[in-house]
Amino acid sequence: MILLLFTAVILIAVFAYQKNKLTFGGAIAAVIVGGSISLGLGIYGLLLLGVFFCSSILIGSFHPNEEELDIVQKGQQRDAIQVLANGGVSAILALIYFVYPSQIYMFGFVASLAAATSDTWASELGSHSKKKPFHLFKRKHVRHGTSGAITLLGSAAAFSGSFLIVIFSIIFWWGPSYDSLILLVVLTLAGFLGNLLDTVLGGGWQVVYRCSVCSIETERENHCSTKTVRIKGKKWMNNDFVNLGCTGFGAAIGLLSGWLLL
Repeated sequence: MILLLFTAVILIAVFAYQKNKLTFGGAIAAVIVGGSISLGLGIYGLLLLGVFFCSSILIGSFHPNEEELDIVQKGQQRDAIQVLANGGVSAILALIYFVYPSQIYMFGFVASLAAATSDTWASELGSHSKKKPFHLFKRKHVRHGTSGAITLLGSAAAFSGSFLIVIFSIIFWWGPSYDSLILLVVLTLAGFLGNLLDTVLGGGWQVVYRCSVCSIETERENHCSTKTVRIKGKKWMNNDFVNLGCTGFGAAIGLLSGWLLL
């Protein structure tokens, strides 16, 4: 069974690479993440990862907001660092579960994937909001794609993405038990709060550059074929680090919830 799951992971990664959804490095990282989850949590773990991956591709297939593409650090093709930032925490928890099969680690795994899905849905769908995003720290409306800003559409998408992952996890592992409603509420909130931390980190501490040609604020180190100037944040505090904080925080809340409930 494990060999079959590993084969499926490799085929999916190759398909994503051929469709330009992943770079070559991203495909390798996806195999590592998918293989780890398959080993730790079997077919249901892989299926839940598939829900995140497929829903993210589907959501991302909408025509991107051109304004956002000017700001965000990377394009639509995910590289190895992006894959690990979104799926690395859940992969580690799956491996821990393989060694120490406790429901607590499963809670953390689900919450981490819920946070990754919440953040992805918020970013992809929020950019299509007709209203400008509102920046939590600047207290004003800003361009689409600006880290630390939210829209009503993006927030609704964030909650929906987390909810979707938790619903599938309950179907896979827990079923309509007495505690299902509690799990649904707690783990959905864990994923949503992970996305909220992403917004706070992005708006307060993520590195921001300014283009010396067009004066736009961006996450990119180069813009208008010119090296940009850092105006805020540490260089290492980029979007990948913020995404890692999102999934890690979601996992931490999931682990704490598991410890309290179990």
